[in-house]
Amino acid sequence: MSAVFDQPSPWQRIKPIFTGFDIPLILAMLVLAGVGLVTMYSAGYDSGTRFPDHGRNMLLAFGVLFIAAQVSPQTLMKAALPLYTVGVALLVAVAVMGVTKKGATRWLNVGVVIQPSEVLKIAMPLVLAWWFQRREGHLRVLDFIIALVLLAVPVGLIVKQPDLGTAILVLSAGLYVIFFAGLSWKLIIPVMLIAAASVTAIVVSEDRICQPDVKWPLLRDYQKNRVCTLLDPTTDPLGKGFHTIQGMIAIGSGGVHGKGFMQGTQTHLEFIPERTTDFVFAAYSEEFGLVGGVGLLLGFAFLIFRGLMIASDAPTLFTRLLAGAITLSFFTYAFVNMGMVSGILPVVGVPLPFISYGGTAMVTLGLGLGILMSIAKSRRLIQS
Repeated sequence: MSAVFDQPSPWQRIKPIFTGFDIPLILAMLVLAGVGLVTMYSAGYDSGTRFPDHGRNMLLAFGVLFIAAQVSPQTLMKAALPLYTVGVALLVAVAVMGVTKKGATRWLNVGVVIQPSEVLKIAMPLVLAWWFQRREGHLRVLDFIIALVLLAVPVGLIVKQPDLGTAILVLSAGLYVIFFAGLSWKLIIPVMLIAAASVTAIVVSEDRICQPDVKWPLLRDYQKNRVCTLLDPTTDPLGKGFHTIQGMIAIGSGGVHGKGFMQGTQTHLEFIPERTTDFVFAAYSEEFGLVGGVGLLLGFAFLIFRGLMIASDAPTLFTRLLAGAITLSFFTYAFVNMGMVSGILPVVGVPLPFISYGGTAMVTLGLGLGILMSIAKSRRLIQS
C-alpha cells in the first residue's frame, strides 16, 4: 500500500525531458561542432577572442536546441503566424528606421541591435507548413499562389536591405515547403529552364554585359560584380576577385592530406579574407586537405539524411513539411558556402553550419535542430 504513495525521485521527475532525443542527429551535430571548434582554434587563434566566443555561441545554440526540443509541434503550429507577422513587421521597421553599416541597412536598435531577417529563416517554413496543413486535402492553385506571396514579401524586404545571402536562405526554405506540399513539376520545370537559359546567356555574353556602364535589372552594382567576378576572377585579382582567388588557392594548396593542424600558410599569413566566417572552409581545407573535406561533406550528408528520415516518419503534414524544409536548409547553407569558397558560386554572406563564427546564425541553426528533435520526439510518443 505504501508503494502507491512513494514520491518519485528527482531523476524520475526530469527523465522525460531528456528522453526521446534522436541520438544519430545529436551525434552528427556533435561531430560537426567538434570540427568547428578545431577549425576555429586554428583559423582564429590570432583574432582576439574568436575561439572562446565560438565555444560560447555553441553552448548557447545547444541551450536553444534543448529548449526548442521541449516545445510540441502543436505549439509550434500555433506560433507560426504570430512569429511570421512579427518578423515581417520588424523587416518593415528596418526599412523605415534601421541601422546602416557598410552600406547595408539590416539591423534594428531596440535597446540592443538585432537582425530581424534571421527570424524569417525559421518563421518562413513554419508559416508555410501551417498554411498547407490548413489546406490539407483540398489544395488548389490559388493556395500555392498565396504561399508564394507569403514568401515573396519578406524575401523582397531582405533583398532591399540588401542582404542577398539571407534572402537566398529564406527563399530556399520557403520553396522547399512549397515543393514538398506538392507543387506540380509542370510549373517547376519551366522555371528551371528559364533559369538555365539565363545563366547560359550571361556566360555567353560575359564580355559585353560585365562592362562597367552596363546596368543589370533588379541587381545592384556590387551584386553584378560578384557574378562577373565568378565568371572570371582574374579580371581584378587584387580587388573584386581577391576573395575567390585566395579561397581556391588555399583549397588547392591543401592537397590530399592537408598541411596539418595550425600549419596553413594561406590562413596564418592572412591571405584568406574572412577566414573565420564566410571563408572558413578554405582555412579548413588547407590544413586538412581533400580527406578532411570529404569527411566534412559526409558529416553534413549524414545530418541531412537523418533529418529527411525524421521528416518522412513525421506524423502530420505540418511536421513533415517543416522537418523537410529545415533539413534541406542545412544543405543550402553548406552547398552555397562551399560553392562560393570553391569558386563555383558567387560570393554571398552564407556561413558554414557549426564551422563559421557568428552568434546569431549559430543560435538559428540550434533552433532549427531543436525543432527537428521536437518532431522526432512527437513521433516516438505517438508510436508508444
